[in-house]
Amino acid sequence: MSSVRTPDPDSGDPNTSWLSEEELFEIRQRLPILYVEAVPVRVNGEGVVTEVGVLLRADSEGTMTRMLVSGRVMYGESLRTALFRHLEKDLGPMAFPQLPPSPVPFSVAEYFPFPGASVYTDERQHAVSLAYVVPVTGTCDPRQDALEITWMSPLVAASPEVAAEMEGGRGALLRTALASVGALI
Repeated sequence: MSSVRTPDPDSGDPNTSWLSEEELFEIRQRLPILYVEAVPVRVNGEGVVTEVGVLLRADSEGTMTRMLVSGRVMYGESLRTALFRHLEKDLGPMAFPQLPPSPVPFSVAEYFPFPGASVYTDERQHAVSLAYVVPVTGTCDPRQDALEITWMSPLVAASPEVAAEMEGGRGALLRTALASVGALI
C-alpha cells in the first residue's frame, strides 16, 4: 500500500491528502475512519428549529434512501473545514451554513461493519462520526449523489417513516439531533 499524500497548500488541489479507492479500501479494513455529519436546519428569529433538511439519493441498485450531510475528514483538515466542505458539497455553495463558534458535536456516532454492536452500521467500515446540527440560511441546491433536499417539520423528520428510509441507523441520529436542540417535545 502506498503512503498517504501530505497536503501541499500551494498546489491549489484540495484533494492532495486524499486516498485512492484502493488505499481507502485497504485502510477501511484496518482502522476506524473519522467522519463529520450535519443535520441542516432552518430556524426562526428566536433560534427555534422550524424545518429539517434530509437528502434523497439513489444507491447503485436504484434504491431511494434518505441521508444526512456526511463525509470523511481529510488528513490535516480541521473539523470546521471538513464540515463546511461537506455542507457545500451536498447542499451547494449558496446554502450559507452557520457553523457553530465551537466545533463541539451534539453526538459521536460509532458505525460498525456488523449489526448488533451499535445502533449505527456501515457495512464498508468501522467509522466514528462527529455529528452537528447546522442552521442554513440560503438556497440549497443538492449536488454530488444527492437528488434533492426535502424540508420537513421536526416532528415529521423524527417519524418512524422517515427513519425507515434512512440507512445505518441515521434515523436515530436524526432524532438525537432534534432532541439536542429542543425540537422534540
